Amino acid sequence: MVNFTILAGGFAVPGFIATYNFDSDAGALSLLGQSSTGDSPSWIAQHPQNRSILYAVNEISPVGNLQSFTIEQNGSVSLVDTVTTGGNGPTFTNPLSTGEVSAMNFGSPNCSFVATVEGDPLHFRTDSPVLSFPVPEGAKSNPHMSLEHNGEIFVPVLGGDKIWRIVNDGAPGKFKVQGQINVDPGTGPRHIAIHDDILFVLHETASTLTAQHIPEGPNGTTLPLLANVSIIPQDALEGSQFAAAELLISTPTEKFPNPLIYVSNRNISPNVTDPRGDTIAIFEFINGTDSTNGTETGSGTNQAASTTCKRKRMVKRNQRFRRDGEALNLLAQVPTGLQQIRSMALGKVEDGGDEFIIAGANTAGGVAVFQRVDGGRNLTLVARNEEIANRTSFVFV
Repeated sequence: MVNFTILAGGFAVPGFIATYNFDSDAGALSLLGQSSTGDSPSWIAQHPQNRSILYAVNEISPVGNLQSFTIEQNGSVSLVDTVTTGGNGPTFTNPLSTGEVSAMNFGSPNCSFVATVEGDPLHFRTDSPVLSFPVPEGAKSNPHMSLEHNGEIFVPVLGGDKIWRIVNDGAPGKFKVQGQINVDPGTGPRHIAIHDDILFVLHETASTLTAQHIPEGPNGTTLPLLANVSIIPQDALEGSQFAAAELLISTPTEKFPNPLIYVSNRNISPNVTDPRGDTIAIFEFINGTDSTNGTETGSGTNQAASTTCKRKRMVKRNQRFRRDGEALNLLAQVPTGLQQIRSMALGKVEDGGDEFIIAGANTAGGVAVFQRVDGGRNLTLVARNEEIANRTSFVFV
């Protein structure tokens, strides 16, 4: 019997982090318990070196919090420290290699990189300044995640249609914006991933996935996109309104040799609900050439896809990309039975957990675990648990 302990954050008042046990042999997902936290710990992240440490943001207004926890042997978590994030509704957190822990204040044009006490990553320093973004007063911002790469931190801002490039400014917890990568207006970059120096961006407003080389920092010329495709299923119900949410890229292994891209669709229409649930779309990136002109495929333009008419335009544009040498190849659209998938997580490679993906519904459908089959090119439902709603972030312990 192979058991995996999985932690799940989400929206709840009073707040809690749920602990699940996934028995892969029995195909069973069991709720083990709930640990008290601050209100609405919507995003959780594990310390990369000390896996007994967990961080969470409390996505609350008018000012959110960042919290640290110890992960106990029974899978519960115990609160250790709490610090303000300095902004409204933090929606993402991630520990950095330099000792800070990020907090992306979605409701404010700012973020925090909170320094931890030297040698003690469970306790936060209280002197880390809030980093305000250089945006005009009243302009939209909405930072949605942070990703550390080659000495920089990339922060996509959904409302600002750009990705900030951030670096340390000489002291723990003190950072500055050194540049930006612009994206097409109105596309809403939400989550990003980097593989082989290719930047993949999932755009919430447009429900598109793009791929591009990373421009030279801090403000190198934005390069043409290598690929730009819709993630919306072609058989989506009339009247659906999509907002892309999560982006994962798998680590190549002997069992799963190709790095594959998993993105979650999210139908947020108040009037249309698909009983099949939202889909997880699976893509393979192929850095090829266009068969008609010998140049890399791609487009510099995203288009919004929140209405049926726009969705049809997206489908037609995807068909235009699907030629010899395409750059992003859609492998599957997997219905999940989950309504509004905000987050997903792959298990860890070292214990074979990467054979599985867990995803949760922000509204109905509970939490579901899928097995990666066909070398990861498709998914099969293994287990579901509907005891708790609104699970929006996961960590395989």
